[in-house]
Amino acid sequence: MDRFRLFIRTRQLAYKTEKTYCYWVLYFIRYHNRRNPLEMGAVEVEQFLEHLATQRNVAPNTQKTALNALVFLYHKFLEKDLGQLRFSHSTRPKLLPTVFTHAEAKRVIDLMRGTSRLGASLMYGSGLRVSEVARLRVQDIELDRGVILVRESKGLKSRQTLLPESLKAPLTRQLEYVRVKHAGDIADGFGAVYLPYALERKYPNASRETGWQYLFPANQLSVDPRSGELRRHHVSEQIFQRAVRAAIRAAGILKKSGCHTFRHSFATRLLEQGTDLRTIQELLGHSDISTTQIYTHVVGLHQRGMKSPVDL
Repeated sequence: MDRFRLFIRTRQLAYKTEKTYCYWVLYFIRYHNRRNPLEMGAVEVEQFLEHLATQRNVAPNTQKTALNALVFLYHKFLEKDLGQLRFSHSTRPKLLPTVFTHAEAKRVIDLMRGTSRLGASLMYGSGLRVSEVARLRVQDIELDRGVILVRESKGLKSRQTLLPESLKAPLTRQLEYVRVKHAGDIADGFGAVYLPYALERKYPNASRETGWQYLFPANQLSVDPRSGELRRHHVSEQIFQRAVRAAIRAAGILKKSGCHTFRHSFATRLLEQGTDLRTIQELLGHSDISTTQIYTHVVGLHQRGMKSPVDL
C-alpha cells in the first residue's frame, strides 16, 4: 500500500483521490481474505463488484468509483490486464436532486454566522461545491471583474463563475482578515502554503505570497500528510457541512438536504430565470451537458407555464 500511495503521488492525483483509491483497494483485499492483488485478477474483481451491487446495494456512482480504483490498481500500478469485466451493475434508481426554494435557502443562510455563512452564500450564489469553497485562494477572488476562478476542481478542471454583488463587502473583509493572519504567520517564521503540482519547485517563493493563501484558512497550523511540513491549510469541509446541517434543522426544513443542495438550487434558479443550459453547464463545470439537463426535471411545472386542467 505504501508503494501504491507513492505511485499515485507520482501521477499528481488529488489527495482525496489517493484516499478514495486506497480505501477501495484495501476493501477489495479484505473482502478476499487479505490475498495479495498479484495473486488475483478479473474473476476476483468481478466478484467484488458483484458483491457491492447485490449485497451492499450501493449507488451506481459508488460502484463506478470502486471499479475506477481497481482498474487503476491493475492497469496502471500492477500493469496487469483485466480484460472485459462482466458483473452486475448497480440498479439503484437515480433520484432527482433536492433543491431549496429561494425562501428556504435564505432562511438557512440567515441562521448562519461568520465563515460558515459566507461559505454557504458562495455555494448558493456561485454554484460552488463545498470542497471548492474550502480550497478558494485569495487570487481566485476578482472583485473588479465580478468573477470567481475555481481551480483544482473535480476532474482537475478550472472554470469561472459568478461573484454575487451582495458578497463583495463580506469577501473584502475576509480578504483583509487573511492578509492580517498571513502577516502574523510570516512574523512567526511560517506563512508557506501548499502549492499544486510542481509550482513549489518552479516558484520557490510563491508559497509565501498573499495571493496563494487560502480564503478560508484553518485556525491552527497542521502537518501536511504528504510532505510532512508544518503549514496553515484551509478549513475542513466538515466545518461548513456541520454548520449547514445545524441551520437546516433550525430552519425546520425536513427534506433531505445539505451543502450540495445549494449548488442544485443555484442551477435551478438560473434555469427559472431563462438562462440557457450551455451557460449553466460552464458555470457548474460539468463535462457533459446531460448532467446539467437533470435540472430541467427539477424546475417546477408552474414555472414552465403549465396549468392543471382543473385550474382552467
